[in-house]
Amino acid sequence: MNRVDLRQAPPVHGRLVLVRALHPLVRAEARAEAASSATGAAIDPADLEQAVCVRLLEGSARQGPPADPARRVRDTVRAEARRARRTAQRERPYRDDRAPDPAGGPERAALGADQRRMLRTAMERLPAGCARLLVAMFASTDRSYRHIAGELGMSQGSLGPMRSRCLGCLRRMLAAEVVAPELRGKER
Repeated sequence: MNRVDLRQAPPVHGRLVLVRALHPLVRAEARAEAASSATGAAIDPADLEQAVCVRLLEGSARQGPPADPARRVRDTVRAEARRARRTAQRERPYRDDRAPDPAGGPERAALGADQRRMLRTAMERLPAGCARLLVAMFASTDRSYRHIAGELGMSQGSLGPMRSRCLGCLRRMLAAEVVAPELRGKER
């Protein structure tokens, strides 16, 4: 790297010359540090490069031109990467209470009610054994297979295969109620 004599340049111009002269080194160090596994998720290389340039400008305003510019760039890049890692570890997402709840709203409530109604009508058409089994399995209380088998009067080992058959039957019934998509393009 070429040494730049900044003592003869005016202060502001000298700092800009310093940053321009060190920019290729800043870019290479920032990309290498951001690509490492420890900081890869913490900061974008362009953001790290920009932060380092700002720190170099601030440092040269306070301390003057560095004696070893390459060392100052490396130290500044590593310090900014450490700061970014600490920030990423401590940051928590901000929840805006004024924003609408994506899970709520009248549309979602209407769609949910429609889906529950369709499911209830399909379950009413299932064979009696399947309907009782699915109602027992999807009850709001969390019961074990042993308890459900005792309640239905069947062996615990047959609950899984019967549940699979009943869910398959329910899936076929619900798929039949869904309207087939319209043809796209030209019709003949």
